[in-house]
Amino acid sequence: MSKLSIVPLADLVLAKNDEAQAKTASGLFLPENAQEKPKTATVEAVGPEVKGIKAGDQIIFKSYSTTDIKHGGVDYILVKEEDVLAKVG
Repeated sequence: MSKLSIVPLADLVLAKNDEAQAKTASGLFLPENAQEKPKTATVEAVGPEVKGIKAGDQIIFKSYSTTDIKHGGVDYILVKEEDVLAKVG
C-alpha cells in the first residue's frame, strides 16, 4: 500500500466510504439509483487530537456532516470525531 498523502488535522478522521449494497438480503439486485448511500466507512488516517478511533477501524457517521474529497481517483470523506457515531466490529 502506498503512503497516503492526505494528513487530517486536529480532530478530523479521513475515511473511505464502504460500498453500497447492490443486492438485498434475499438476493435481488438493486439498480444503482435505488441503493442506499453507505453510512459506514473505513478509517484511513486520523488527526492528532482523535482519541477513540484508529486507521483500519470501520465507523458509522452522520452522513450530512462530511467533507467529500477525491484524491488519486479515490473518494474519501473527512469527518469530525464528534460526528462519528460508532465503531463497527
